[in-house]
Amino acid sequence: MTITLSPTADADATIIPLLQIDDLANQLTRLATTLAIPAATLQADFKADPKEVLPIYQTDGRKTYLLGMGKAPQANDWFRGFRRFFFDQKTRLPRHVAVDLRAIGETQDVVSAIEGAVLGIRGGGYDLKLYQTDKPKGPAIYGSEGRVSLLVTDESLATEALNRAEAIAQTQREMIDLMNAPGNYKTPQTLADWAIQSGRKHGYSVRVLNKAQIEAEGLLALLSVNRGSDHEPTFIICEYVPAGVENPKKVGLVGKGITFDTGGISIKPSASMHLMKSDMGGAAAVLGTLEVAAKLQLPVHLIGIVPSTENMVDGSATKPGDVIGSYLGKTIEVIDTDAEGRIVLADGLGYMVRNYQPDVLIDLATLTGSVIATLGYHAAGLFTNNDELATQLTRAADQTGERLWRLPLWDVYAEDIKSDVADLKNFSGKPLAGAITAGKFLEVFTENHPAWAHLDIAGTAFGETEFGSQKNGTGFGIRLLIDWLRK
Repeated sequence: MTITLSPTADADATIIPLLQIDDLANQLTRLATTLAIPAATLQADFKADPKEVLPIYQTDGRKTYLLGMGKAPQANDWFRGFRRFFFDQKTRLPRHVAVDLRAIGETQDVVSAIEGAVLGIRGGGYDLKLYQTDKPKGPAIYGSEGRVSLLVTDESLATEALNRAEAIAQTQREMIDLMNAPGNYKTPQTLADWAIQSGRKHGYSVRVLNKAQIEAEGLLALLSVNRGSDHEPTFIICEYVPAGVENPKKVGLVGKGITFDTGGISIKPSASMHLMKSDMGGAAAVLGTLEVAAKLQLPVHLIGIVPSTENMVDGSATKPGDVIGSYLGKTIEVIDTDAEGRIVLADGLGYMVRNYQPDVLIDLATLTGSVIATLGYHAAGLFTNNDELATQLTRAADQTGERLWRLPLWDVYAEDIKSDVADLKNFSGKPLAGAITAGKFLEVFTENHPAWAHLDIAGTAFGETEFGSQKNGTGFGIRLLIDWLRK
């Protein structure tokens, strides 16, 4: 399927998004004249509520869909509205569809509308049936001959938004595929191979440390989590340096890459363990952001680190009560082997600050059930002591709809990770403030970096979508970080 910009198009079906504005009645009257239907009927049947759809059949056999967008849609509303529409209607849509955005510029940021709409159109074609052998042939619009024409009044204004959305959509789709892949199709080497291929294609460097190199570097925390797995760990280092930019800001991103999490010796209940294929959501956000930044040639020096392993159970697995080392030399008492994400991030953060000294340091991880208990599935937890960084990230989160909510990192919570036998322990043992104490644990391995933020995306990386009956990957974090990096 191709998506192009055009002032007009002779399409077989047209989608017209409409907002709940004061002029809606007049817009419907004008549409009624164009479509040769009674204006009163149209005004009675359509209120432009979010995701409301009204199909109108014309005498020549063509179809027009009115799509409600609500009162003041943001980028994420455009994204979700169009994704739902194209997913629900994809088997009914012809090969050539027009989306009429020509009236949007009067009441809405046309750039946000175009970017959100394109992401939604691409997202609506997602197929969760990754390994089914009897899949039916795909709908016409998503085939090689499918076309979507975006009708706009200013193609120059819209071109950048279209290109950016296309760059994000392709990468996000691949990350969602990785998120949804089961553990037997996705090992630490799978993530490494993806990064290597992406770097070659898009012109950024990728270095992958194997187990012997990880041992030589002294990444002892990562090795401790890997002890129960038959699959060797990987330590993925990606670096994008913009061409022709003098002294660009250096940003370090660290993502948790647990490709399957049993909980280790502190084994999880079986009921939802199959969803732990999603425990590399932080890695997906970091790898996806590196690729999109390289595709868009953003003027920022970007380093991404992904410590990756499974967290499995065998006779060699780390036990509760064990004391392990780390890259920075700090010792960790392992109270709970299911609090393994913060352990591998300890080595990722330590390696980043010692070897790259980034101006800004951000880690992302599907880290705690506690953040879900606090924020549900609608926002990720944001932890930082840097008010300016918190403001910037929150602004980007509000713009993209990948929402963040700031939680405290007060020093009083550090009492909960004090150990009697080691420098610190990985879990407080209390059923309280788990996301906060996890953040305090990670803070130790940032070496007091002045611009560090931790994003706990446990509730947002895997969620309920229209694509399936179970939770599946969302690609959370890529749009958020790209928006922040751009601005």
